[in-house]
Amino acid sequence: MTITAPQRQNLLGMTREEMEAFFLAIGEKKFRAAQVMKWIHHEGCNDFDAMTNLSKALRTRLNEVAEIRGPRVAYEGKSNDGTRKWVLEVEDGSYVETVLIPADDGKRRTLCVSSQVGCSLDCSFCSTGKQGFQRNLTAAEIIGQVWVASNSDGPRQGSAHRPVTNVVMMGMGEPLLNYDSVLPAMKLMLDDNGYGLSKRRVTLSTSGVVPMIDRLGDDLDVSLAISLHAGNDELRSELVPLNRKYNISTLLAACKRYLEKCGDARIITIEYTLIKDINDQQPHAQELAEVLKELPCKINLIPFNAFPHSGYETPSRNQVMRFQQWLYELGFAAPVRSTRGDDIDAACGQLVGRVKDRTRRHERYIQSIQIDAD
Repeated sequence: MTITAPQRQNLLGMTREEMEAFFLAIGEKKFRAAQVMKWIHHEGCNDFDAMTNLSKALRTRLNEVAEIRGPRVAYEGKSNDGTRKWVLEVEDGSYVETVLIPADDGKRRTLCVSSQVGCSLDCSFCSTGKQGFQRNLTAAEIIGQVWVASNSDGPRQGSAHRPVTNVVMMGMGEPLLNYDSVLPAMKLMLDDNGYGLSKRRVTLSTSGVVPMIDRLGDDLDVSLAISLHAGNDELRSELVPLNRKYNISTLLAACKRYLEKCGDARIITIEYTLIKDINDQQPHAQELAEVLKELPCKINLIPFNAFPHSGYETPSRNQVMRFQQWLYELGFAAPVRSTRGDDIDAACGQLVGRVKDRTRRHERYIQSIQIDAD
């Protein structure tokens, strides 16, 4: 008879409360949680024997019952503009991507984090959605992306120098469809024993899962970004199929409720991907301004990043500037997001990873490409 040893618990994705419960369960004091969390998230340590402020007996016990297991780095690339991309192998051999974008002469370093293997929403302008969907990531696999990026240049040198200063849940997947893993991961991003980021520096981007926006407002008031891309329901339903379930008015009402729950003055970030001749004309700007007139917000303009056989084109720089000017004249701040990392396929909408597609969407997409080629 073969006896299988019990699986060791991975401590990487545990919140402070979960870590405290773990130590109590093995007969230790709660304060051990803070000690181990600092070793993991501040020092990037995955070796219990190196945790010198723990007793030898506790280190031995931890080696028996626990582990610190992050994703494996399968590829790391650096763009000419300083953007860095990691392809990470997670459990079951799937791959996800995470991107670190420097700005402000390197003072701000924003990490774009994935929440799912693939994406189930199939937004028409996003290459990630064409890969289909496999599964949700665990909290350890989500925070593991921050862990890898934070330790890419060695241990963090105090709070003055953070390898990651901002996090956006804007990579592969819809984070609000993986709420039970995304919430503890974001709590670790905010926790002083984790990454100690301000709630204004952690942003969740959603295509508009309205019930979960309301739930998020009850649980955690991080910054919120809405992937909107159109000012009328007909066009948005073509670009973002989720709009057929939660239309623009329903979505923006949820945004207002979210802001009411925040304990400070806050605005919503509206993401608007500009696609040539689809949503980049003056009437589109006027529609957008009209639907957003009562929502405290800024609009991030994102020139479409092309991928093969999308059927869409990037507008000219002049057209992007015209659209921006129209919005300024209508009273909106509308910065244009620079395309970063496109030489390593790290730009917005280009993250694909490797997905064992449960939706067969990738198969249908390949078939459509072949039909077009014929």
